[in-house]
Amino acid sequence: MAALLFSPLTIKKITLKNRIVISPMCQYSAVDGFANDWHLVHLGSRASGGAGLIIQEATAVSPEARISPSDLGIWKDGHIQKLKQINEFIVSQNAIPGIQLAHAGRKASVSAPWLGNKKLDLAHGGWQTFAPSAIAYHEDEPFLPQALDKNGIQKVVSDFKEATKRAVEAGYQVMEIHGAHGYLLHQFLSPLTNTRTDEYGGIFENRIRFTLEIVEAVQSEWPSDLPLFLRISATDWAEGGWSPEESVRLSAILKEKGVDLIDVSSGGLVSHQHIELKPGYQVQFAEKIKKEASVLTGAVGLITEPSQAEEILSEGQADLVLFARESLRNPNLPLTFAKDLDEDILWPKQYARAKV
Repeated sequence: MAALLFSPLTIKKITLKNRIVISPMCQYSAVDGFANDWHLVHLGSRASGGAGLIIQEATAVSPEARISPSDLGIWKDGHIQKLKQINEFIVSQNAIPGIQLAHAGRKASVSAPWLGNKKLDLAHGGWQTFAPSAIAYHEDEPFLPQALDKNGIQKVVSDFKEATKRAVEAGYQVMEIHGAHGYLLHQFLSPLTNTRTDEYGGIFENRIRFTLEIVEAVQSEWPSDLPLFLRISATDWAEGGWSPEESVRLSAILKEKGVDLIDVSSGGLVSHQHIELKPGYQVQFAEKIKKEASVLTGAVGLITEPSQAEEILSEGQADLVLFARESLRNPNLPLTFAKDLDEDILWPKQYARAKV
């Protein structure tokens, strides 16, 4: 019987040739937000390696939205040209190019991992960060994030709208909104980081308001016949934080509002989170949301083997499987998995002699 991992999935007018997705992974290799040949080779090699969907790393909707000074951006028209070239290559490999739009919020203004992942102050290339409330991620940070006022919130909403317009021009065919890993949307969702007393804080309906406004802004520019994903952290792994039950409630609302798939991760909000890592430790949340909110989901997190991915799909726990670190270790992961599962798939003609 053919492997589900290599079966197609159609979402709106886009058909993915298989269920293997390359997760957005920051490369910390841009200058002033501009993509370069590193991004072309990194993303392009995963496309020639056989993945059905390649989602570009968290791409900043404004300069202050970057995690680090070296993040990709899409806040000005000049960014489009190189991104368009990359997407054209991905399409040429019979893969689908996607983008993840992001705002890092209070977790912005840090150095690249190989430079220590340290908070950068204003004297060392950093910038003022923003959040729903003036609460820092670490107690010893050199400055607090600034709580967004109503004008600031509307600016972020507008930034997502304008970034979406550029993403369409650059040729992306799947849009993902980043609402996970402790970044700005997630910060609004969780009571651990959102202590506001206005219409954006307090009860569940208020804490999800910002995310819903971002979704609406993106939809105003994103073609209605192209897939729209949203990544969430299903739990904060911390007492009093965002919960799996709230994730189900939000996912059901997002589906009703036209979001096609929930990309289900977890954690990243607070430094005191406690996660017991094990293979597939986040799949349970994708399954819960899929079944209880009746929406398509993507599963992520320490999924490294083809049999493991196949079981997730065959058990109905998720509809797509996303690979991050494993795809860094092996850009030809889908080709390897196909061989392991004895699936006969189309290889790039340049590599076909290695098929047998």
